[in-house]
Amino acid sequence: MKAYMTNGTIDFLLKLKEKHQDIQLYLMTNSENGAAYYENSNKKIFSAGREYEIVIETGVWKDEGYIVMNNIPVQEEEQPAFEYRFKNRKNAADAMPGFTAFRLLRPIKGNTYVVLTQWHSSKDFSNWKNSEQFKQAHKNQAAKPSAYFPERPFITEYQMYVEEDRA
Repeated sequence: MKAYMTNGTIDFLLKLKEKHQDIQLYLMTNSENGAAYYENSNKKIFSAGREYEIVIETGVWKDEGYIVMNNIPVQEEEQPAFEYRFKNRKNAADAMPGFTAFRLLRPIKGNTYVVLTQWHSSKDFSNWKNSEQFKQAHKNQAAKPSAYFPERPFITEYQMYVEEDRA
């Protein structure tokens, strides 16, 4: 299955959502911009969006919550090893209170994977980051960026957009 994402102002994204009511479009915001995300195997609606293959998915997306996207550039020759690492580890986050959904997204174009998690709240995500389970899940990561990262990974965080937010 594929996933699609784009960024823009919340007004622009609301117009997209209105135009494409046949698609479950999830809107999210942060202090800098808005983002729209949907999963669908056939239909591409963004003219300037990003397209991904869903490599791993657990949990179910909800219309509310807190989103964390780890954007990780991975060199092409290292992508199989990167995916293997995710496919062969326990996803301890799934068992954490407040966990909603996880997606590992492989880019169709470019080299930046997205490790996307949805949480009930930012506090739930913070609890995960400070947990023993998080330390165990990340204990074998290198102290410095691996050679397969051509650029620095970065994190983007969002709050799911709720229509009442406009009031």
